[in-house]
Amino acid sequence: MMERCSAKPADCSILVWLLATISVGYVLAVPGELFASDDEPLASSWLRTTPQLTGDWSGLRPRLTESGVTLQADNTSFAIGNPTGGVRPAFDFGGHGDYVLTTDFGKLGLHDGLYLKVRAEHRYGDTIVSDVGCFISPTLIADLPVYGSEQLYLTNVLITQMIGDSLALYAGKMDTLDGDMNAFAHGRGKTQFSNMAFVFNPIVGATVPYSTLGAGFMILRDGEPLLTVSVFNSTDTSNTSGFQELFNNGLLLSAALRVPTSFWDLPGHQLLGATWNNQTYVSIREAYIPYPDVAIPTTRGSWCAYWNFDQYLVVDSDNRGWGPFGRAGIADDNTSPMAWFLSCGLGGNVPIASRPADTFGVGWYYAGSSSPIGTLITSQFGPIGDGQGVECFYNYQWSPAIRITPDLQVLTPALESFDTSLLLGVRAQLIF
Repeated sequence: MMERCSAKPADCSILVWLLATISVGYVLAVPGELFASDDEPLASSWLRTTPQLTGDWSGLRPRLTESGVTLQADNTSFAIGNPTGGVRPAFDFGGHGDYVLTTDFGKLGLHDGLYLKVRAEHRYGDTIVSDVGCFISPTLIADLPVYGSEQLYLTNVLITQMIGDSLALYAGKMDTLDGDMNAFAHGRGKTQFSNMAFVFNPIVGATVPYSTLGAGFMILRDGEPLLTVSVFNSTDTSNTSGFQELFNNGLLLSAALRVPTSFWDLPGHQLLGATWNNQTYVSIREAYIPYPDVAIPTTRGSWCAYWNFDQYLVVDSDNRGWGPFGRAGIADDNTSPMAWFLSCGLGGNVPIASRPADTFGVGWYYAGSSSPIGTLITSQFGPIGDGQGVECFYNYQWSPAIRITPDLQVLTPALESFDTSLLLGVRAQLIF
């Protein structure tokens, strides 16, 4: 069984954040072009151009990649404050480490089209979600894979077999954060928006666990997923192997169709998805969202349906551009505290020729609370209405391995006893 390890990743968080802070200071202090000049020290020039902070391991990394073994590792840290509103004024530091090993058995000469993906991840520090009183996390990735735990977990051990170029079969343990793809509002909370409302559609929270066992198939077109159909264990098993819990409380069926579009001869996508979970619900489900522990009438089964779109308005010769995005969804309000959801915004590459790798985003969301469950929450926590919020970010590429992201959010919690919060912070992603 895969059990939690005893490592304490938070021990190195101060060093990680120190490097991020130095990077921010340099960006703010030095105007103009940040790339190396002719008389710049070699070490500084290397830092601004290397794709990984640990280098190529004396040539071992590219040799492994050519042989079919790829290791990706990064750390995303958040320093964010809530000077007004919410539950209490606070300043919090937290983050997330992500380590992904991908093996191509075809390149290894063992079996063509067979792949293995292993992901280990951890969170550390404190997050702002409990200070603002929102059910939708402002810094989602800093709350995953297990809210409040700093242990290291295996959330993916996934085997995929390609059948030709257009069909993939997969099975194993997998996380679900890469679903609900969107060109401008996705990025696992690292490279685009950090608020859960813009990373994926939170309407799935009552039916979809973060990491669990499952299997399915994917039909691809031009290398992109077109149709994805999966069956999962109904409950989250981020902190175990999942075999002992497999289908003990039902199963989850999920399907999504993502169709490329070409409005105005520019690329875009339309996605439709649905989930059905036949587990027995006796309380508010804690999947992605740290809802309060509220009992509900025993109910068998839950469902949701969701939609999203992205549409480029501008695309340059290097396929960089920007455009609008949107999401909508509805759910079974007998089991989901969120009955419906809507978001929209604008994002993509900044239209500045000298900053081609920088990205930006501005988005707004509205989350409609369930009337049946809202009544139960009101009896314990006071009046509840609908929640909404705005997020704006600018993702600055200081180097290919270091990205600095100032972020501003204005959030109105669903719990009406809390005032609107103003969140100010910065996010740093370091690629190793």
